[in-house]
Order: sequence, then structure tokens, then C-alpha cells
Amino acid sequence: MEAGAEEPKLRHVEKDVLIPQIMRDKAKELCSEKVEAFTKCCQDTGFLMVIKCRKETAAMKECLTLYYKDPAFYEECKAEYLKQREDFRTKGIRPQKKQKLPTNT
Repeated sequence: MEAGAEEPKLRHVEKDVLIPQIMRDKAKELCSEKVEAFTKCCQDTGFLMVIKCRKETAAMKECLTLYYKDPAFYEECKAEYLKQREDFRTKGIRPQKKQKLPTNT
């Protein structure tokens, strides 16, 4: 790190809530195939989902955990958060919230 470059200070809520939320959202997108398989299994199975969807649950958790534990992925999400924070502070631009798609129930 250069002598003049300083790491931005992050508040507790930024480190423990806001950046992890970005990580969860991005990981769900990156693991969307496994998340969709899990969701479909749960919808098709009902109350027995804990027993019958073990394979889908394990695959989804494994995929998501790979991203959650990846330091490079954390840094990528942190940089995205810092950009959003800077945009808000300088331009008053709030990050766009993604609309949730309706589920077919």
C-alpha cells in the first residue's frame, strides 16, 4: 500500500451487515442454478423437504459457502459497497434495489 493511500474506515454495520448482504445477493445470483433446484424441490415436496431435498440443500450450501469464504469475493463486494457509498455521499445517488420476481405458487 502506498504511503498516501489509506484504507477507508468501515463502521460495524457496514462490515457485518451491508457488505455481507451484497455478498449474499451476488452469491445467490452466481449459484442461481442450485438455488432454483433447491427452491423447486421444496415447492414440490412440501413438509418433507428436509428429508427429500438433502441433495439440493447440500449443493446450494456448498456453492454459497465457497463464495462466502472467498477473501477475493469479499474484497470485490466491499469495493462495490464503497462505490455505492461514495456515489451516495457525493451525488446523492442511492443504490438500485433489485425487484424480487413473483414466485409461481
